[in-house]
Amino acid sequence: MSATLWKIDGRTVDVSRRPMIMGVLNVTPDSFSDGGEFFETERAIDHAVRMAQEGAQIIDIGGESTRPRAESITAEEEIARVLPVIQGLRDRVTARISIDTSKVEVARAALDAGAVIINDVTAGRGDEKMLAFAAERKAAIVLMHMQGTPQTMQVAPHYDDVVAEVADFFRQQYWRAISSGIDPMAIAFDPGIGFGKTLEHNLELLRNLPKLRCENRPLVVGVSRKSFIGKLIGSSEMTDRKAPTIALTALLPERGANVLRVHDVADNAVALHTAQTIFRATA
Repeated sequence: MSATLWKIDGRTVDVSRRPMIMGVLNVTPDSFSDGGEFFETERAIDHAVRMAQEGAQIIDIGGESTRPRAESITAEEEIARVLPVIQGLRDRVTARISIDTSKVEVARAALDAGAVIINDVTAGRGDEKMLAFAAERKAAIVLMHMQGTPQTMQVAPHYDDVVAEVADFFRQQYWRAISSGIDPMAIAFDPGIGFGKTLEHNLELLRNLPKLRCENRPLVVGVSRKSFIGKLIGSSEMTDRKAPTIALTALLPERGANVLRVHDVADNAVALHTAQTIFRATA
């Protein structure tokens, strides 16, 4: 199989040879995973620097919570949260900066400040101008699958065949992105684990990542601290989700994941490196 390449900021990265760690930075007061721990700007910047030092090649900064039933905020408020962090971070790390947003105004402010990746949980459907904007700015873009919206996504999600439907969605959004002028090499896809899926839907997607591959584009997978892990292990404690997350980070590249979106960078980076060393040696 040919290498899976992703063009970021004009440079091509072989993410099949070396999977990437994307560190999560929630600059929100109400995220599901860290409860506003990094809402204050300086704490957010310090944490991002630490994640980069620990092995994150991408820092994904989000100013609006996408947890189930989260309320939307204005673009102005979202910009006010993320912009000082990006501005304070851009000269302190070599990691690429990603903006987690579905609003063009936020993406524009973030790219102007130094971000080079747009991570859109609506895959360009939340703002009709997003795909054309990404093409204009030659930005790398992650297009994620989500059934419904954060307000509705976990209200009885249903699929006849979750793997086939997500794969079809990727193909549709790929051609939408191409027709908007986005460089095919700049596109990556995210199956949206936990976004409008039951426990079994999530497991079925993780078992079948190769079937989701669209035009050999990278797959970004985020399982870190998600509630399906708690259901899987029978625990409601957030801290109990860390070890399963690390295990999945080590294993999922062998199933087709190219970018792992995680909160606890140090432990996940070590697990990924160890597993990759073993798998490469046996190959």
